[in-house]
Amino acid sequence: MKKIFSFSHPKKQRTRVAEAIKYELRKYIKRERNKKLPEDVDFWDFDCRFGATEASSDTIHVSEINKVIAEADVEGLESFFLEVVAKPAKRTKKPIEETKEVELKEEENFLD
Repeated sequence: MKKIFSFSHPKKQRTRVAEAIKYELRKYIKRERNKKLPEDVDFWDFDCRFGATEASSDTIHVSEINKVIAEADVEGLESFFLEVVAKPAKRTKKPIEETKEVELKEEENFLD
């Protein structure tokens, strides 16, 4: 999905339009996640870009979508650009060093 969203609507309040935009994006992401996965792939990942215009857009994480829409609403932007593209991805394991450090911290907390 590559779209320019507008907060202006002749009959709806600005906050309701923002909620409608968030709902549309959640529905799109859910629909994409329910698609059949290709072989040797664990999940659908998303490449997201957000900005006032397409030229000024920056990369964001999919979990930040609602936050940046709310910020755009508070800042008073009339419209914004949002791109959400699904891509197949494979889960990676944490490096062994990080796993050992986490286990040691958990043991220390348990003993205290």
